[in-house]
Amino acid sequence: MLLATFNFKDTIVEIVQDDITKQETEIIVNAANSYLRHGGGVAQAIVKAGGEDIQQQSDEHIRKYGPVPVSNVAVTKAGRLKAKYVLHAVGPVWGEGKEHEKLYDCVTNVLAKADELGAKSISIPAISSGIFGFPKKDCAEIFLKAIKDYLLSRPTGLKTIRLCNIDEQTSEIFLETFSRNWG
Repeated sequence: MLLATFNFKDTIVEIVQDDITKQETEIIVNAANSYLRHGGGVAQAIVKAGGEDIQQQSDEHIRKYGPVPVSNVAVTKAGRLKAKYVLHAVGPVWGEGKEHEKLYDCVTNVLAKADELGAKSISIPAISSGIFGFPKKDCAEIFLKAIKDYLLSRPTGLKTIRLCNIDEQTSEIFLETFSRNWG
């Protein structure tokens, strides 16, 4: 369910309450751990909907490059999902130190990787706000700042940035934060 849209130049930022695995964007983002073990939360839902090939590609990435550092992104194909790619973004765990800075960098790196892949649309969940314990309000504020800064600082091919969360509470927090602070 689309809750709101915010425009910036040629890019639309959408706040959506829905299942990220059902999004018809070129890229969906997985809130991942450094070892790309997709055993719970958004990660598990993505593998369940997209197929084991996503986990196999993730395992291959780890064998080849090692664990994905916090704030960085790994790319796999999207299997049976409508998306073309899954970006596996490793956000910070609350309490590890410099969490705000790390999440900001993570969101920026997700957007940059989407541009590098030539995508026009992306769906992103509230990275780190689930089992990693990042406070949802802080998460929404960091997403807002990172997205605005990214759109202000460089040209982008992204036409749609969809902030997609399945639960009502997170969706409402993002809606309130963006509505109050977008302008």
